[in-house]
Amino acid sequence: MTVDRTIFGRPLRSVAFDVFVSAMVVLFGLAGLVNQPGGWKATLVGAAMAVALLFRRSHPSAVTAVVAVLALTQVIAGWGPLAFDVAVLIALYSVVKYADRLRDGVLAGIVAAVGVVLAALQTRGAVAWWATAIYFGLVTGAVWLVALNVRTRRLYVLTLEERAATLEREREAEARAAVAGERARIARELHDVVAHSMAVMIVQADGARFMLDRDPETARHAVKVVADTGRQALEEMRRLVGVLRETDPSDAAPDAADGSGGAGVTADPEHRRLALTELPALLDRFRAAGLRVRHSVTGEPAPLPPGLELTLYRVVQEGLTNALKHAGVGAEVEVTLQHGGDAVVVRLVDDGHGRPPVSPAPSGGHGLVGMRERVSVYDGSLAAGPRLSGGWQVEARLPLPSTPGTTTEVAAA
Repeated sequence: MTVDRTIFGRPLRSVAFDVFVSAMVVLFGLAGLVNQPGGWKATLVGAAMAVALLFRRSHPSAVTAVVAVLALTQVIAGWGPLAFDVAVLIALYSVVKYADRLRDGVLAGIVAAVGVVLAALQTRGAVAWWATAIYFGLVTGAVWLVALNVRTRRLYVLTLEERAATLEREREAEARAAVAGERARIARELHDVVAHSMAVMIVQADGARFMLDRDPETARHAVKVVADTGRQALEEMRRLVGVLRETDPSDAAPDAADGSGGAGVTADPEHRRLALTELPALLDRFRAAGLRVRHSVTGEPAPLPPGLELTLYRVVQEGLTNALKHAGVGAEVEVTLQHGGDAVVVRLVDDGHGRPPVSPAPSGGHGLVGMRERVSVYDGSLAAGPRLSGGWQVEARLPLPSTPGTTTEVAAA
């Protein structure tokens, strides 16, 4: 890990370089102390230019103005161009590169052009003044164009960095929105399950109360259904609270405002309660979309909580949707549902050999984000990734509840 050292709030390397540049200007002034016109007075002007250059990054326009005034003083004094006048070119470069507005650089270029003419007029030699002005103008123009090119590249890099940071923030915001949206969706589905269980418990409890004296056996059976349903509903409610504990309270406002009970939830076909019995119809829809789907079930199926069935259904739906989007039409997908004693495992494997789909694939949520959120609600695990032989594999393992529910019995009641 590298740490950038700073001094006076600026990077140490920049400060050191500016000190070096100013020191060179001072040396140019001292080198001509004996022979240059103006003597020590001209050297003081050069030293003042050098001091001003120390601030050329933080205050480029002000530094250029100071250097221009000092150069004008030199012209008025009739000293002509001197070695330390390289500070004028450095100030011109700095204002074009570092100024907030390019307008300052353009004004500095105009002032420099006037200074070129004045300096050429004061130059003594065999060469005509206009030839000297052309030479000085070419040098000054080259410095100005180089500074402009560096400024353009600098702003381009800053734009790229800002765009990259913006994209990173957008990706994080989209990921958080996807997770929050999926949690809200899971909450609505589990709310439907819990509301159904509560309704069954109320009906069974009322029946047990009226049959307690007439038919005690029937009343005991009804009470057992109430107890089993309550345990199942409590477990679903615990998972619901686990989903919502990190969700912003404002996300729950639409759910609270849609009325009471499961009617508001089940009225939306996208959020209606789905079971594994509807899995063949789902596979048929994807076969019609162009996938070659094979389905197999191993083990002895056991009654599953409605929420867990819904999770399995959604995982299969998301996996087939991703296969259709990425593997393409004509890909072969094998869907395996394995029932065990302590867990149920769903596995989707595609060969990756397909072509782009002709029609849009059916939507299934937020892809891997949604699948992970759903599986984590039931303390399950999800593994997804490419296969060495080609294609993609998704495997979700969901542990069975410790106390088996009586979903079938409740539904019959």
